[in-house]
Amino acid sequence: MTRPSHRSPRVRHPLRARLARLAALVVLLGGLAAVTTAAQAAAPVNTAPPTVSGTPAVDGRLVASPGAWSPSPSGRPLGYAYRWLRDGDPIRGAVERSYRPGVADQGARLTVRVTATDPSDPGAGSGVAESAPTARVQRGTMTNRRPPVVIGEQRYERTLRVTAGRWSTTPTRLRYQWLRAGKPIRGATGARYRLGVDDVGQRVRVLVTATAPGYTRGTARSARTGPVDHRVGVRRVATYSIVTRGRIGVSVREFARQAAETFADPRGWRGGGVAFRRVPRGGGFTLVLAEASTVPSFSSGCSAEYSCRVGRFVIINQTRWRLATAPWRAAGGSLREYRHMVVNHEVGHWLGRGHAGCSGRGRLAPVMMQQSKGLDGCRFNPWPLRSEY
Repeated sequence: MTRPSHRSPRVRHPLRARLARLAALVVLLGGLAAVTTAAQAAAPVNTAPPTVSGTPAVDGRLVASPGAWSPSPSGRPLGYAYRWLRDGDPIRGAVERSYRPGVADQGARLTVRVTATDPSDPGAGSGVAESAPTARVQRGTMTNRRPPVVIGEQRYERTLRVTAGRWSTTPTRLRYQWLRAGKPIRGATGARYRLGVDDVGQRVRVLVTATAPGYTRGTARSARTGPVDHRVGVRRVATYSIVTRGRIGVSVREFARQAAETFADPRGWRGGGVAFRRVPRGGGFTLVLAEASTVPSFSSGCSAEYSCRVGRFVIINQTRWRLATAPWRAAGGSLREYRHMVVNHEVGHWLGRGHAGCSGRGRLAPVMMQQSKGLDGCRFNPWPLRSEY
């Protein structure tokens, strides 16, 4: 006879249930670990570091290449984020693929940090890689993009001004040097320039130098102007020839050359619109270089002491041409200035001007004043006053 068991069959069920739950938990944990491992394995892996192309210079342009990365599990292209660093520190706002170094970057080395992600699987994680540092950032090049322009009328005594032009960056300092026939004009270093005697017949332009912190010095030239003209256009053309009288002990060639310089000078009668042209003989007047003793032969009103004008003859006393006069020398006038004065004075008579007196102590003497004899308190002056034109 079989004995009945004293254990209840229900006693074993809770234990089995617990064992089953434990087994399920182990399976679940194993699955989670597998998922985590798979996710970690799916994060992009850098196989070649990022690179930076371009010249590291202020206002230059650098472009980052993300380098090479393992393919994404989804097979879709990876997404890249960029962060530029200056000597290892992030640069505020520099999160684009390209970067223009600024003044603050000068002397520093730049790198780019690339973060790669799989856009189709954000939970897969990301990879980070950094480029090698660039060479130290050099100063930028100040480049002229629109040349300076000279503004104003190209005439004697007129004032010209120059624009600065346009540059690759705004200059903090501009310097000017005016040029005549390509050579610097002494003292002409402002943005404005008043055309002078030596500029007439020449071409004038400006050299502009631009500087700014972090940039090399930039230079640009304005276009050359046309030849600078006289104060007024030609209103009358006077022709003349040159002859001598008596024994001449000075260079007639030099006499002719210096007389022509006086006639062409913008401070002379040319400033009033009279242009002079030499002809072989005849002409409107004859310029005579005369031995002192022959001067009275032209008229009883002429003396051997001074120069004279008689009708169409403009007579220059050779002694005065060589030595000027004692009053002129005492006033500090040079021989070349006297020669200008005596030619202008005697030609002024031919042009119809009479003698004039000193208009006030310390003032310039009129050219039609008899300055060879004295100045009466005026200052010697080889050129016609504006009121004498």
